[in-house]
Amino acid sequence: MKRRSLLHTMAAAALALGTSGTIAAAQEVTLRLHQFLPPPATVPKHILKPWATKVEEATGGKLKIQHFDAMALGGTPPGLMDQAIDGVADIIMTVVGYTPGRFPRTEVFELPFMMTDPVATSQAFQELVETDLQNNEFKDVKVLGAWVHGPGVIHASRPVEKLADLEGLKVRGPTRIISDMLNELGATPVGMPLPAIPEALSKGVVDGTVIPWEVTPSIKLTELVDNHTEITGDEALYTATIVMVMNKAKYESLPDDIRAAIDAESGQKLATFAAQVMYDYDKPGRDIAVAAGNNIIQLPPEEVARFKAAAQPVIGRWVADMESKGIDGAALIETAKALIAKHGG
Repeated sequence: MKRRSLLHTMAAAALALGTSGTIAAAQEVTLRLHQFLPPPATVPKHILKPWATKVEEATGGKLKIQHFDAMALGGTPPGLMDQAIDGVADIIMTVVGYTPGRFPRTEVFELPFMMTDPVATSQAFQELVETDLQNNEFKDVKVLGAWVHGPGVIHASRPVEKLADLEGLKVRGPTRIISDMLNELGATPVGMPLPAIPEALSKGVVDGTVIPWEVTPSIKLTELVDNHTEITGDEALYTATIVMVMNKAKYESLPDDIRAAIDAESGQKLATFAAQVMYDYDKPGRDIAVAAGNNIIQLPPEEVARFKAAAQPVIGRWVADMESKGIDGAALIETAKALIAKHGG
């Protein structure tokens, strides 16, 4: 009798243990976050990983986000958006312009001298996503955050002190809009994603690149070029649009509490956080170039005006291109400007 009771108790305990394990397993969700930058870069180290930690903590351990940096899941940066759509990765971070012309409305924030303050511009971008772009060109994914980086800087093997100095200089451009701008400024644009820059500079494929200061340490740019040209004034020469998106079906399949935790750390909160962090890390990147004794050039207002005038055809071509797609580009420019101003830019 006692033996039977003991066996019954053990069986019940085993069943309970197995059941509780099943329940725990059912509650645990693992998401794979894939992106193109090396782990020490500002975005993965100071934005994506802290964001993921906050979300994980909010779920009480029910969610685990695995980080796959530097294209560890395979493929190339231009393929990241399709990886999110196809479910190769659950979440991806990418530069929107790595897929040229695929997200035309988003390009409005990349137009020359459009950006003023990067945080305000990011908040404007995120608002446009929420009011238009999510249900339009981003309809195949769930956008978690949309932002832009700080002012773009020209980094080159020879000094760029005036517009004419760009003539014939082979300069890497990140997106089609920025490459078009470089062409108008007299440079020879060469399109490529950021990870390809060091080798391209080392082999002479390009003579320079345009990127913000914050990402320069991750590719040791100040060891590859000695000259850095900054645009003075309230408007940046350019910026690039960045998004973190999630596979739509995966997002919709999440338990309500996990989805709520993700939502709470996404949207405007993520856009503002990411933009501010990138902007804050411009200074440490610049400080490295100063400490190395590199040549930092600040264009005077009259030269900036020449750059701005030379870049105007890019805007006209973009508006015409939008019209060919049935999009009112001129109205979209005014909307973007109004949203930037609304958020303090």
